Amino acid sequence: MDPAIAIVPMGLGHLRQVLDLGHEVFDITAKPYTSWSLTSVAEHLDSPDNACWIALDSDRVVGFVLGSMEFEHRDDWAYLEWIAVSPDMQGHGIARRLVDVCSEALFARGAKRIVTDVENRNAASSALMTRSGFTPAATVTLFVRPNPTEPEPDPDEALPAVAPGTKRALIRRGRLAGEGRGAR
Repeated sequence: MDPAIAIVPMGLGHLRQVLDLGHEVFDITAKPYTSWSLTSVAEHLDSPDNACWIALDSDRVVGFVLGSMEFEHRDDWAYLEWIAVSPDMQGHGIARRLVDVCSEALFARGAKRIVTDVENRNAASSALMTRSGFTPAATVTLFVRPNPTEPEPDPDEALPAVAPGTKRALIRRGRLAGEGRGAR
């Protein structure tokens, strides 16, 4: 753990660096219903119950976590939706510190549970969440049906990302389900 890295609440002045870091580290092709955008960050930052924190090395944002008290239709569950650490700063305990401070803030706001999701090929994030006290609760498989009249897509070609806000809209409509709940 690097004590020179400060963990502080995210403010508007950090927005550009957070957005740029997310574009650098997130692979949104892994979950095509996920989009990283200014809207994704702003929705969290604008939420009155946000738990948005950054890791600062001097004036450089080297990590962030975005959480809120919004998870599906559960007022008592929170959502840790985005976390990233700059590649040159990974392995220094920054992600764990960010998860811990975000979780503490969400529990202080009344969360009974905190939910996060990790793409199944992301072993580092899975290990981080396990070390941070999260346990697997549900597995969701993304099924894709190609149009039979279209040419077979290149398997190496990434699926297109959806418009910003679509994931949150799917959650609010109950199309993405949580523990023990089916899609509506």
